[in-house]
Amino acid sequence: MTIKVLIADELSPAAKQIFHDRGIQADEKVGLKPEQLLEIIGEYDGLAVRSATKVTAKVLAAAKRLKVVGRAGIGVDNIDVNAATAHGVCVMNTPFGNSITTAEHAIAMMMALSRQVPQADRSTQQGKWEKSRFMGVELYSKTLGIVGCGNIGSIVADRAQGLKMKVIAYDPFLSPERATDLGVEKVELDELLRRADFISLHTPLTDQTRGLLNRETLARCKRGVRIVNCARGGLIVEEDLKEALDSGQVSAAALDVFATEPAKDNILFGHPNLVATPHLGASTAEAQENVALQVAEQMSDFLISGAVMNALNMPSVSAEDAPKLRPYMKLAEQLGSFAGQVTETGLRKVIVEYEGDVAQLNTRPLTAVALQGLLKPLLDSVNMVNAPIIAKERNIDVTEVKHERSGDYHTLIRLTVVTEQRTRDVAGTLFADRRPRVVQIKGIKVEAELGPHMLFVTNDDKPGFIGRLGTILGENGINIATFALGRSAPGADAIALVEVDGPVPDGVIDQICALPHVQRVKQLLF
Repeated sequence: MTIKVLIADELSPAAKQIFHDRGIQADEKVGLKPEQLLEIIGEYDGLAVRSATKVTAKVLAAAKRLKVVGRAGIGVDNIDVNAATAHGVCVMNTPFGNSITTAEHAIAMMMALSRQVPQADRSTQQGKWEKSRFMGVELYSKTLGIVGCGNIGSIVADRAQGLKMKVIAYDPFLSPERATDLGVEKVELDELLRRADFISLHTPLTDQTRGLLNRETLARCKRGVRIVNCARGGLIVEEDLKEALDSGQVSAAALDVFATEPAKDNILFGHPNLVATPHLGASTAEAQENVALQVAEQMSDFLISGAVMNALNMPSVSAEDAPKLRPYMKLAEQLGSFAGQVTETGLRKVIVEYEGDVAQLNTRPLTAVALQGLLKPLLDSVNMVNAPIIAKERNIDVTEVKHERSGDYHTLIRLTVVTEQRTRDVAGTLFADRRPRVVQIKGIKVEAELGPHMLFVTNDDKPGFIGRLGTILGENGINIATFALGRSAPGADAIALVEVDGPVPDGVIDQICALPHVQRVKQLLF
């Protein structure tokens, strides 16, 4: 089946060419109304957007084939990431493509408001010569407080230091070592508000940051502070900012983003100390080209090879790592599926252990796909994107352990499942042909390749059992493809993994269950 991507917002033509060159059909349909998008989204494996198209829960529910949504830009306010995760859709953005452009715009806005450039421009072009009216301030030696010192904030810090500003930063995720590398002073928010002459916001909009600058926090700022926001409009309570501008608590503000966009009408518009631009942070030719190319490459890599870059709801897998991980992904899913199909009571805990060569790799995707295999027999619509979330929602404790040592095998994955009644484990490896093999079940050594149709039998190790099992299968016309055996000790617990050519009828399962010394029979599908 042809891989299809819908380009729903304006992207550089080079992005469409990238899809075409990678063998992906890319349909460009810009400006679709919500109902039109709903009608056609079911045909596509990928959806490329900017900020205009709203990828809602309703859209995601209708997108039965959709595997990935790519946002050409940083913010994903227009994408319901939680709903995407629930539907198993990977959400990617391009956090680096427009970082420099947005940072430069923040610096430009800072300069514009410090020297009142827009107001002076309007006055001068109206034939006035109000030189004494537009008395500005220098950036030199002023303290810039950066809220959010990530990709963009760190670039702003670097540019501000070039202007000989002192930079302080508030960011809970900024380590002291990273702050030292950037040449900034890490402070708490209250200290930043108290000391900063200029404040520039570069944090995402979350429940914790919404309304970060409000009447209370603005009152704690140094009087006459100047504020720049090129991040997200909801970070500032606009009514409270207007009060602070009116009172002089805030000397001036430069905003590129607003709580409601497009901002055709806003309480701040017309204020003499406001500089406003229409969300131009990423609007340069270079940035538009960069994010378009980046999102097209990322989506193509994901749809073709499974590589995951800059995803918001699943672990990253580089294009280089994807081929290395592929055989392990199959092994992890098979181990998870095996455990899921033999588990009949509530899951409590899952432990995924990696030994030898596999422990050197990026194992987070392997754990996700093992959970997918484990949960799939129990739940509908589960995949590696939403499996970790589903496990968390059901209070299933998931632990990942890496052992650098190698045991009997050069590489090994062991999955241990703790339920309400018992603990089971299954382990597997890759043989020289890189095909997965199960090598241990419940501590019993066994060597088996899992085929599409398997019988898993646990029994007491007694003479004659294997012959009777084979006789039942033969009498019912069921052909045996492979037969693997293991036991804990002579005469103790034994297991048989039998690959057959097709489904085994329930009546045949009942006959096997009726054999002496049989503990359990389970038909497995892979």
